[in-house]
Amino acid sequence: MGQYYKPTSVDKMESLYSHDYGHMSKLMEHSYIGNDFVNIAEDLLSPEGKWYKHSFVWAGDYADEELSGSNLFTLAKEIQIEEYKEKLVREGFTGEFKIDEPMTLCAGRHIINHTTKEYVNKDIVPEDEEGWKVHPLPLLTCEGNGRGGGDYREENDCIGIWARHRISVENSIPEGYTELIPNFEMD
Repeated sequence: MGQYYKPTSVDKMESLYSHDYGHMSKLMEHSYIGNDFVNIAEDLLSPEGKWYKHSFVWAGDYADEELSGSNLFTLAKEIQIEEYKEKLVREGFTGEFKIDEPMTLCAGRHIINHTTKEYVNKDIVPEDEEGWKVHPLPLLTCEGNGRGGGDYREENDCIGIWARHRISVENSIPEGYTELIPNFEMD
């Protein structure tokens, strides 16, 4: 069976549900540069966003359970942010699942990990022969990868290494931070 994922603020115990924003829930169905759903998560992690520098995870429904007996996918409250839904509608969103032109929302070019003092430059993400680029944010922060259909299947030691770390998305790199180049590729 397929595993579903939700970007989740551990600090607020809030998550987003991909179907609310016109996208599918399996990790590799939405983990590409330019995806509206991932862009919304990025915006929430920007300096103006409500999840800025929060402990953050892309929570899978097959991930390990917390002490309470449920996992974060189940425990975190789903929120709907109307401003993003309105923006999608203004830009032609019809409520149908889509893979086309992304909405005009970009929080920044760098994914910043304030826990490990590392960053990823999205501008240098490798492109496959069809022009697709795997978005590093969901893969770096996921929990439960490898346990269901639609997960990332390539060998890469960076899968999930930033889960529950303090994350932001910004245009500038904090002084003293080191670049991480995860080089995720489409399978």
